Amino acid sequence: MRAGGPPPPLRPLRSRGQDGGAERRRRRAMAAGRGPGAGPERCPCAPLSSGWLPALQFVRRGSKAVTRHWKAMHFQRQKLMAVTEYVAPRPAVPPRCLAPRKETREEDNGYVRLLRRQVEEVFRNNRLIAVCQYNSMPGEDVVLMRHYLRKHNIEVKFVLNEIVRPVLSQSKYKNLLPLFVARNILLVSREAKVKEMLRVLKGVPQINLLGACIDDTILSRKGVENFAKLPSLEASQGQTVGALALLPSQTSSLLQRGSAHLTALLDQHIRRLQAGETGSPAEPGPAQSSGAH
Repeated sequence: MRAGGPPPPLRPLRSRGQDGGAERRRRRAMAAGRGPGAGPERCPCAPLSSGWLPALQFVRRGSKAVTRHWKAMHFQRQKLMAVTEYVAPRPAVPPRCLAPRKETREEDNGYVRLLRRQVEEVFRNNRLIAVCQYNSMPGEDVVLMRHYLRKHNIEVKFVLNEIVRPVLSQSKYKNLLPLFVARNILLVSREAKVKEMLRVLKGVPQINLLGACIDDTILSRKGVENFAKLPSLEASQGQTVGALALLPSQTSSLLQRGSAHLTALLDQHIRRLQAGETGSPAEPGPAQSSGAH
């Protein structure tokens, strides 16, 4: 810029898209060799030589522009969102002032009450109540299993969980509730014939023993197997009576031994005194004769 002279004319500002197309076309023409300053034009029909390369090549470098940056919400939009936020309406009357709703309880029909009464009788009248998981099996196998169990006075009861669970929840057998989840059956008997029951169930893999209640005692599967290994009640009673009778008999013999020995000694002394008065030799007593032998 010269001092004192007029300023140079200003170049008009151009937007990005005004002459961008012309500039790109000029660069393409120069790259193809047809622009000003390029070499002699080639015939379009002539074949390309293997060593020919464009005079100008453009390689794009750098990454793409990232346009999704976080931007704070405008202050006016924040106020609009705060004003239009949904506020749930409050009830006109507080809940504590409302009258409580009456729960309508459905009454059981007569058939359901009959089934529950039968379940109560089963648990009350039987000593052995085994809970088993029932899997699908042919009808012939079910009949055969019932036949073998009936030989030992063991009955099979098919029960529904909807019937038996309310009965157990109000009785002393409530600890059996976790066993009634899937389809179950009950093996009941008035006698605790556990060995016979396990022997029959061993040949029926579709019936799985879960637990049992024997003489008002709840046992697991392992407990039932251990109970089956115990001797019978009559044999246990005989062994107990024999063990109890042995100790008193030994005690009685020990207590009577001293008095019997003292009596034998006194008898022998009396016989010696009588023999000394009469002058005849005294006869050996039973204690001496036994000692001589």
